Amino acid sequence: MINYNPKEWFTFIFRIHKADTFRKLAPLLAAVAVYSGCIAYLEINIFQLGNESKLKNINLVHTILSFVISTLLVFRTNTAYDRWWEARRQLGSLVNTSRNLAIKISSLVKSPVERAFFSNTIPLFAMVLKHHLRNEQFPGMALPVPLNPSHHLPNQVALHITERIYKLHQDGVLTAEQLIMINPDVTALTDICGACERIRNTPIPFSYSVFIKKFIFFFVMTLPFGWSFTLGYLVIPLVAFVLYVLASLELIAEEIEDPFGYDANDLPVDQICSNIQKHVGELLG
Repeated sequence: MINYNPKEWFTFIFRIHKADTFRKLAPLLAAVAVYSGCIAYLEINIFQLGNESKLKNINLVHTILSFVISTLLVFRTNTAYDRWWEARRQLGSLVNTSRNLAIKISSLVKSPVERAFFSNTIPLFAMVLKHHLRNEQFPGMALPVPLNPSHHLPNQVALHITERIYKLHQDGVLTAEQLIMINPDVTALTDICGACERIRNTPIPFSYSVFIKKFIFFFVMTLPFGWSFTLGYLVIPLVAFVLYVLASLELIAEEIEDPFGYDANDLPVDQICSNIQKHVGELLG
């Protein structure tokens, strides 16, 4: 995730950041600019079409469809941002749940062995969830609990935490009332995992995504036919600019709708996991 000062206008305008869609679209913008120049050359110099040509009326179609394409892009952007924001809320809940569970364990359990167990396994849940959401294999390292790589790792860690808490209850370390107090935080871990999996595994419906891309393509590719009569060769930069605006919105939506990865605008999952490990270690260390 990029940390920035939103008040630095001139920095944003004149610097092309690695997250800027212009870099990704540059080859396509160049191709569309050449295409627009060819259409303008054919209409103006080869066919010498005048204002009486019916091709000029194609602008009426663009005027009508501009409302449709704007509505679709607003829907697309809002849907992607809702997924990004919901993912941020779930990761925030993961941080709060981990802290609350560590605070309760720290207050109720005094055994150094048990405190060390929870000090390791609570942050471990966040780390295995991070790799699980990224479809990555969990790196080989010394683990406080045995894990089967072929099974659902977050569930396994949550199971070990739950079993240890119920064992403390059976051993008389935790009373029934204390168990009831701790249990919601333990079950919340699995709830957060399920919510994050829902975000990752449910992208925008395929038909919407394909239709928006096709709509943008054909909308932009037909612009030079009508604009060449009034704008001449100015259609070259203007059509490229229209494509940049419309396609950038689609690219940004694609990037943020899966917020757990490594893209520039994805959530700082690594930093969140490091903070959980730090804070839980401070509480139970």
